[in-house]
Amino acid sequence: MSEVRADTITASDGTGPVTLTKQSAAKAWSIFDQVNSNTIDDSFNISTITDRGTGSTYGNYTNSMSSVNYTVMGASSPVASGSMSATNQNRSTISSADTASRYSMNVYADSSQALQDEESQQALVHGDLA
Repeated sequence: MSEVRADTITASDGTGPVTLTKQSAAKAWSIFDQVNSNTIDDSFNISTITDRGTGSTYGNYTNSMSSVNYTVMGASSPVASGSMSATNQNRSTISSADTASRYSMNVYADSSQALQDEESQQALVHGDLA
C-alpha cells in the first residue's frame, strides 16, 4: 500500500494549480446575505457581490472564467442556517453565466413570482478558469 502526504501541490511551473485529469472541481462558490447585512458570509474565488435590487445580485470573480460557457447553480434559503419551518414559502433561484468575470442570480417567491431577498443566497460555479 502506498501513501502520499503533502501540504501543497502545484503545477510543474511551481506557481499554478495542478491540472485535474478526468475530474472537475468547483471554480467558485459563495453564500451571500442579502437581507441583514449585504455581506458575503463565505466564498471561494468571489471578490465581491453586487446587490442589484430586491432578489437580484451579480457575483464577481477574483479570477475570471475562460469564457461565458460555464455552469452556475443557485439556491436560496430564508435563514442562514438553511433550516426550514412551516411558514417558509417556496422560492425559485435562476442563475446564469453573465460574463467571463461575473454570474447573475435572481430569487423569486413561487407564490407571487416576485423577486425576493433571501438571507442565504448560494452559488456554485463549474467550468474552466482563464
